[in-house]
Amino acid sequence: MTDEDVLTHTTMLERQFDDDSLETSAYEAVGTISVTGRASVLPSFEFSTAGLPRSDQFASWRNSFAPMLELAEIDPTTTEFSGRQKLWDLGSLVFAQISTDSLAFSSLPAHARRDPVDHWTMTVLLSGSIRTDAARNRFAAGPGEVQIHSLGRSFTGVVDRSEMIMLFVPRDLSLETAAILGSAEFSTLGTGMGRLFSDYLVDVANRLPMLTQADLPGLAAATRAMILACVSPSADHIDAAEGPIANVLLERARQLIQSRLLDPKLGSDLLRRELAISRTRLYNLFEPFGGVMHYIQHRRLHSAYAALTDPNDRRLIFQIAEERGFSDGAEFSRAFKRAFGDSPSEVRHRGGGGIPIRSDVEDCPSEERLGALLRRLQG
Repeated sequence: MTDEDVLTHTTMLERQFDDDSLETSAYEAVGTISVTGRASVLPSFEFSTAGLPRSDQFASWRNSFAPMLELAEIDPTTTEFSGRQKLWDLGSLVFAQISTDSLAFSSLPAHARRDPVDHWTMTVLLSGSIRTDAARNRFAAGPGEVQIHSLGRSFTGVVDRSEMIMLFVPRDLSLETAAILGSAEFSTLGTGMGRLFSDYLVDVANRLPMLTQADLPGLAAATRAMILACVSPSADHIDAAEGPIANVLLERARQLIQSRLLDPKLGSDLLRRELAISRTRLYNLFEPFGGVMHYIQHRRLHSAYAALTDPNDRRLIFQIAEERGFSDGAEFSRAFKRAFGDSPSEVRHRGGGGIPIRSDVEDCPSEERLGALLRRLQG
């Protein structure tokens, strides 16, 4: 891709940020995604610091990223801090268009990861630059280049005044994507195929306003195929083998937890024996999720939610709770409400299906929507 090509795509997205007049392009990588009319287009959610008092601008921007990053203002003496988000809920993915003034960022420290989001971010810059320091390597990207970060790992960095597209990919999208993104995390996709993926994300941004819920499975499949085709680990990436191994182990652990979710013996000792790994290795796998037992409780609460919304399951609430290891009804109710924002009885009486966000995205304060979408993506 030439510099002129990068400039062309950058100009397209800058125009989109300015007036929201989006047009369809003919890029074939998303040709499998049908456009089925505008009657039920996908909703988007916007947040901007414009119009806020200067004293609140950066604080609000920082709060919007609080579930995934710590942000620090580089020059608090400026007359204003400008930040803008446009978010799209794609079901198994979250897509974001972001414009920001210069700032520093870092992953959340261990003490703040009680209820973390742990996804990969694939970021293509339209303007500006990003520099990142990870545990074992330092890397940077400019316009047209894609960077891969892992929110569950340690890193710091600086972003200049920039516009960018961010794709949030959950770790359980598929075993194949987990392996390849694990091996390429904390690197820049500097290959020709990496540039092709950059083009793909730009084109998705242009098409999103014309897609509907019915198009999401096709979009997810196309995106997964593009990741597998375009992403490869950097030749000098020190941890090229560690990422896939850890992700295969984590996937095996998750499958084992799901298959024995109601087993009262399920815990760290059982997992260590079944996986034949050390306590330290198991701890490292689940440290981004707040620990093994926190992850197990998280999955059991989701299982309880599914049972409570199943019209064919009319057992008493305490029976559903006991089956999932909660012997204290009050403890179950508190944990359930922390996770979903409603009590078990409220969910039972309301009925319906699907795990909700803590509060509906449409009803969230605008600066909390990114966190709400990422927590839903966590599953």
